[in-house]
Amino acid sequence: MTTVLDRPVRPVVARLRRDRRRWAWALGAAAVLLWSLAGAGLFTGDVVNPGGTAQFGRFAAAALSPALDAGFLGLLASSALVTVAYAVLGTALALALGAVGAVLVSRTTWGRRRLGWLLSRGVLAVPRGLHEAVWGLLLVNVLGLDPWVGILAIGIPYGAVTAKVFADLVDEVPRGAHSALLAAGAGRASATLYGLLPPAAGGLLSYSAYRLECAVRSAVVLGMVGAGGLGYQLSLSFASLRWEQVWSCVYALSLLCLAADVAGRAVRRRLAAPPPGPGRDPVLTGAVVVPLLLVAWSWWYLAVSPASLVSARTAEQLAHVLGAAWPPATDGALLGSLGALAVDTVQMSVIAIAVAALGAVLLAGAAARPPGRLSPARRVGGAVVRTVLLLLRAVPPPVWALVLLFVLLPGVLPGALALGVYTLGVLGRLTAEAVEELDPRPRAALAALGARPVGAWLYGVLPGAAGPVLAYALYRWEVAIRDTVLVGLLGAGGLGALLASEIAAFDWAAVTTVLAAIVVLTLLVDLVSDRARSVMR
Repeated sequence: MTTVLDRPVRPVVARLRRDRRRWAWALGAAAVLLWSLAGAGLFTGDVVNPGGTAQFGRFAAAALSPALDAGFLGLLASSALVTVAYAVLGTALALALGAVGAVLVSRTTWGRRRLGWLLSRGVLAVPRGLHEAVWGLLLVNVLGLDPWVGILAIGIPYGAVTAKVFADLVDEVPRGAHSALLAAGAGRASATLYGLLPPAAGGLLSYSAYRLECAVRSAVVLGMVGAGGLGYQLSLSFASLRWEQVWSCVYALSLLCLAADVAGRAVRRRLAAPPPGPGRDPVLTGAVVVPLLLVAWSWWYLAVSPASLVSARTAEQLAHVLGAAWPPATDGALLGSLGALAVDTVQMSVIAIAVAALGAVLLAGAAARPPGRLSPARRVGGAVVRTVLLLLRAVPPPVWALVLLFVLLPGVLPGALALGVYTLGVLGRLTAEAVEELDPRPRAALAALGARPVGAWLYGVLPGAAGPVLAYALYRWEVAIRDTVLVGLLGAGGLGALLASEIAAFDWAAVTTVLAAIVVLTLLVDLVSDRARSVMR
């Protein structure tokens, strides 16, 4: 029989159990990191290539003297237009697919039918489990060098991701208005349209702007595998060791990412604090009208033709690839190599996330824009850190991998560090935004009591930022698994290297097996990441 005195004990016991689970997961994560570092050869083997330091120095020195001749700048401008056009049309397709997919995978649609909801979510794991570059390599074998390759390669995986995010945003909206409309006799579609979409509109529009920024980087990656644009020029300059041109491409890409970042930030700020008074907001109106105009221009600029999707040649080539890809290859040698390379892929992603998370924690304070007046040194330092983070995420991971191969021997480590550097640029920005949204009063109180800036940061900011940082890091781990395939395509190891060799050999049955392994691995990491987030909450 439970007494009144027993009741206060229950929350304490539950808290102790939760703390033990957290410590168990933290120790497990540390063990996995040590295992990954050992697998990368950091403790036992030679990983440094001393002969490449001179070339790396020339690459770094060229950052101060980019190519600025008129001919190359004109080429960069035309290439940037191609990249923007692919990013805009890819994002438009992703948003359209995401809006339809969100209806199919939302909890609101399925209600209490949990099995149907889980199955619909599982279907999305297939398209979003493959990187855009993989989609590009597969589609080019069906469509040839057609603009639809770049558009579909961005739109299909991004559409699956967008459907999941849109569904989560709608599901998290308060249900009062929706329930009232249903009780008044409205249908499910009408109740969702008028009861859930208006309060979720801000988050939907904000995420759409963020997805456009991501699409710019993806368009560059696709350019490196043959889609044209800035990525193609970047790969040509890198292959010929023209470092001044490489840095010009990097700076041009950074400007595109900065423009998308600034536009998205302006939309998010206006949604968070709309101006008072009636009438349309010009910023939000522009956020809708300008993308529509860009879609029309991109369609014309790339000369996109729907007829190429339904042509006889496309149907014939698709039937040939699908026929050759099924049934999947099941020979022992392939399956054995899949296991070993899957281990390399996981180790690469773990090291990348550890590097990115540590760097994000160290740089988030400087990158954040705290409220109030700042000293000139603080403003300049913050601008420098934000610029560095922008450059880190503007350069595609394959370029970082190729640069690191100057000073590191081929293997897991250069691919892991390349992903870590790139992910640091993304995670550092997200972490800085999380710090900006924290309550500033604890830090101000500690500063008023005489605490030094470092102490105020450690005790007034870091505890509140730990949760968002951990959540972002675990989410980026899922993305890093996909990105390991990208650097693997260029020889950094893991499943991506095997996939590249099988595609080059046109062994479509083996390609199917490798793709299935990548999707399963992505799904497993997704489940582990989701469980870790729930334990650490």
